[in-house]
Amino acid sequence: MTFQIEYARDPSAVRRILEALPEWFGDPEAIDEYVADAANDDFVSMLARESGTTIGVALVRRHFPESAELHLIAISPEVRGQGAGRALIDGVAADLAEDGCVLLSVHTVGPSFDSDSYAQTRSFYRATDFYPLEEHRNLDWSGPTLILVRRLVLVS
Repeated sequence: MTFQIEYARDPSAVRRILEALPEWFGDPEAIDEYVADAANDDFVSMLARESGTTIGVALVRRHFPESAELHLIAISPEVRGQGAGRALIDGVAADLAEDGCVLLSVHTVGPSFDSDSYAQTRSFYRATDFYPLEEHRNLDWSGPTLILVRRLVLVS
């Protein structure tokens, strides 16, 4: 698959992608919030596009000069597993490292919640060099939230 990674905003594509992933994004209010975040300048938006169509999105928020949070990553279901997610994370990580950032964190549903979909998510994060830090209850939702971190290294 050939796709392009670029910094751009596409809130309507974010809605389309999230609505196509009900196993992960089944809450309409949460989708509305992510779509609003995709238009918000507080978040950096990186897109994966194929032939001009947005097939993936990553939203990042820089909390401190040394750290940032991967707020959202989502890939269209028809192209999942073909490298767009890894390309988005690697692109974000490289650009953050170049700008002096040393840690990238992400939150997801923790392993104490039985879910095949979120087991896939955690596996993806581990495959993209994130390490589990801690699990909390009632952080992002009423269940367990796992915080993972990735050390960013400037590649020369």
